[in-house]
Amino acid sequence: MTELSSTAEEILRRTRPLILLGGYDGFSYADISTIVGIRKASIHHHFPTKAQLVRILVERYRREAIEGLQKMDEVIADPAEKLRAYTGYWQSCITSGSEPFCVCALLASQMPALPDEVAAEVRVHFRALATWLTSVFRDGLEQGSLHMAHDPEIEAEVFVATVHGAMLSSRAHGDPAVFEMIVRPLVERFVR
Repeated sequence: MTELSSTAEEILRRTRPLILLGGYDGFSYADISTIVGIRKASIHHHFPTKAQLVRILVERYRREAIEGLQKMDEVIADPAEKLRAYTGYWQSCITSGSEPFCVCALLASQMPALPDEVAAEVRVHFRALATWLTSVFRDGLEQGSLHMAHDPEIEAEVFVATVHGAMLSSRAHGDPAVFEMIVRPLVERFVR
């Protein structure tokens, strides 16, 4: 990815919460213009289309997530602790309101209406997350520290779906505790 100007970086930074509030169609360049304090034409200069803006935002979001998972791999060896750390990260974000929902999960709920280039980036995000979780489950199986009913690939997909579904339930109930209520037994069923 090419280096972006400070204005483009600010546009991306301010767009992320807008997506979390209303999804792809929940904001416009006029909204960004007001928040950032620049003209819509300036936004179009940096991001000619909304699809391009959101695609770049999702690409960056995925890179940040992968970097975070790689850092986790460097400091946590135990697969069960990695699962707890991953869900703990989201519990903290949801409780604090700093990142109340995964950007890609929210966009995935809108897949039929997303431009193809945005939908493709969302799919890549979920593949990357499932790939990382598959490796965690494989490691746990090899070490004997995790027990599972299905192949690691299947358990990884179930884990992804359950964690993101827990985000949705937490949001629907307006209660961050709902997330923990769902994911704690999810993790623990692998470590019995």
